[in-house]
Amino acid sequence: MDLQLKAAPWSPPSVQWLGRISYQDALALQESTARSLLDPLTPESIFLLEHDSVFTIGRTQDRSSLGDPQSLPAPLIEIGRGGKATWHGPGQLVGYPILRLASYGQDLHRYLRCLEQALIDGTRALGIPATRRDNLTGVWVENRKLASIGVGARQWISMHGFAINIAGPLDGFSAITPCGIDGVTITSLEREGAPDLNVAAAATHFSPYLLHALSDLHAGASFS
Repeated sequence: MDLQLKAAPWSPPSVQWLGRISYQDALALQESTARSLLDPLTPESIFLLEHDSVFTIGRTQDRSSLGDPQSLPAPLIEIGRGGKATWHGPGQLVGYPILRLASYGQDLHRYLRCLEQALIDGTRALGIPATRRDNLTGVWVENRKLASIGVGARQWISMHGFAINIAGPLDGFSAITPCGIDGVTITSLEREGAPDLNVAAAATHFSPYLLHALSDLHAGASFS
């Protein structure tokens, strides 16, 4: 009799709201959690949080998106994600899914599209027509950028993730060329007329959309 191997049932990652923490503390938490996932019994996690003002840039020799690094109004940290310069700070929801990507098709492109879809669906539920733009990773409202996504992986365990602007000033973006896109307009849920949300409330709102998209990815869905 032929035996068919079945995929292991999906266990949703735990979603944890961490409040506002420093970038360095969040990075250390990501790294320790990623190491722990080498043990197959360790559950996956999604960390949702808010950062103090900080600039980051990924693995790239092209640092033109930073402008003059000496003039930045907040610390700069070089990290192991893809992508060019971006800003994190108060009023922005940041998400770091720490996942075994082997359970999700082991395809970074599909994983990026999955994160986009979760943010698009959650934003549309607030009455804002979020979408993708061809050849530009992230979430947009018309030609205005609402969310950035940059991920990395070690031994197919994901790190880094997404940042979506919720409310408040976006001044940090004016000090750089965000994601290396000249002339881009950065927006937020507040500026697009969403119901009043703080970052903690936004974390609660977007959590089920993240879990739904990851469930679809585990099941083999593609996103476009």
